[in-house]
Amino acid sequence: MNGAGFYRSTTGWVFAGILFLGLLAMTARTATDPDLWWHLRTGQWIVETRHIPHTDPFSLTREGGPWISHEWLSEVLFYELWKVAGGGPPIALIVFSSLVTTAGFLLLYWRCPASPQWAATATVLGAYASAPCWGVRPQMFTFLLGSLLLFLLERAEHRPVLLLLVPPLFLLWLNLHGGFALGPALLVLYGGGLVLEGLAGTAPWREIRPLLGRVLSVTLACLVLVPLNPSGVRLYLYPIYAIGDSEIRSVIVEWFSPDFHRSMYFPFLLVLLLLVGGLGWSRSHPRARVLVPLIFMLMAALDAVRHVPIFILLAIPVLASVLSATFPTAIAATRGRRPRLRMISISGALAMLGVFAVWRFADLAHSQTQREADLFPARAVAYLRANDMPPRLFTYYDWGGYALWNLYPQYRTFADGRADLYGDVLLKQAARTVPDLRNGWRTVLDDWNIQTILVPSDAALAQGLFLDSGWSARYSDSQAVIFVRNRLGESSETRDSGGPGSGPGTPLWAGVTSGTIVKIVRK
Repeated sequence: MNGAGFYRSTTGWVFAGILFLGLLAMTARTATDPDLWWHLRTGQWIVETRHIPHTDPFSLTREGGPWISHEWLSEVLFYELWKVAGGGPPIALIVFSSLVTTAGFLLLYWRCPASPQWAATATVLGAYASAPCWGVRPQMFTFLLGSLLLFLLERAEHRPVLLLLVPPLFLLWLNLHGGFALGPALLVLYGGGLVLEGLAGTAPWREIRPLLGRVLSVTLACLVLVPLNPSGVRLYLYPIYAIGDSEIRSVIVEWFSPDFHRSMYFPFLLVLLLLVGGLGWSRSHPRARVLVPLIFMLMAALDAVRHVPIFILLAIPVLASVLSATFPTAIAATRGRRPRLRMISISGALAMLGVFAVWRFADLAHSQTQREADLFPARAVAYLRANDMPPRLFTYYDWGGYALWNLYPQYRTFADGRADLYGDVLLKQAARTVPDLRNGWRTVLDDWNIQTILVPSDAALAQGLFLDSGWSARYSDSQAVIFVRNRLGESSETRDSGGPGSGPGTPLWAGVTSGTIVKIVRK
């Protein structure tokens, strides 16, 4: 390797180290995703029973009904990491999730056909664009494994043996997260791009045929492996159901289209504008094997926010290449100019970033309890644990998983974040009764013999129950209120003042206002 090549290689590793530490701090999040709680409970159930559930063991509405536990391996891993905390802040879970996300971005950085400076810049921009989807959640495995799949696929053009790693990678993927279907989809789209190149004459068929044959063979092998999971062949249909279920797409925010009026999606919009402008300006364009998956995932990302990170994996290498060609950065041959000073500067920068990453993790661990209390009804749940309320519990949908983790088996919840388990009818009842108080809300509570209700204090359902003689408010604070169904002959005026905000002389409904609760459910 000549001097300039060695310098470029060294520079690439330096930027990789800076990216690793910087992104490690950027991607760290508190363990407060709404779905994390039922994942933890499922992982605990699997570890303690040594069985993977095929029917629902938790809810009052679907207990005993068929359930595809499609993320069982993630749930076991998350629960084991949670146990490391020993009842304290789950720092191991926070650090692990950040490492998974950062590893996906490092693979993306190494895939960028650009100078290290532009590759790093584009990768950071991609990280900001996909930031709304970060978190302590199984979906981050799909981001990492999707990034690794694309890395192997591109390197396999020159080293075909790397494709042999794809089937075992896919076997792990399909037991970690329901997004495994993206694997075969990306392979098929890549193959479709190869066919277009052959038909257009941009690449000779003698080069395309063997590569296309290998890609299709690997795709077929992945599809054959799908039944090698605890749910068997049922997992073939799960991605189709998840994508096609209209009720899931109407209540879960990550299935909404990105709202570019919100600042969190500005980086994603910037990536789109730079990509379109750069491709229009550049004289060279990506090959069809790159463009076909890119265009498909662009449509998917515009349709649903949850697909933005996978689009970023495809868009950033193209954007980095365009930026590097349009604004080339000269790599000065300065290897002989004060190498000791350069090494000291690099070491200092890495040390500072390392310290910042450690501080970031410590700060998140310190704020975990408060952040959890801000997002979830910790005081109300503690009240339910300490008091023997009737066990059939209806909760605000986004609190269902939290209630499942903290109150099972003392209470059985109406529904939680497992939207695929409950189906359209129950999902409508669970997600729309609380904020909208539509006609028939009493029927939902009566038909399921709901005895205890936990909802936000400003929910429309709370207003309705305050005025309903059949229910009594037993606890209230600024965040949540607990109602219990009255026994025959018990007056609604008989109320327990056992919680903050419900002292003598203070009406429990004081300060309650109407409003629609914004759903933050994420799968």
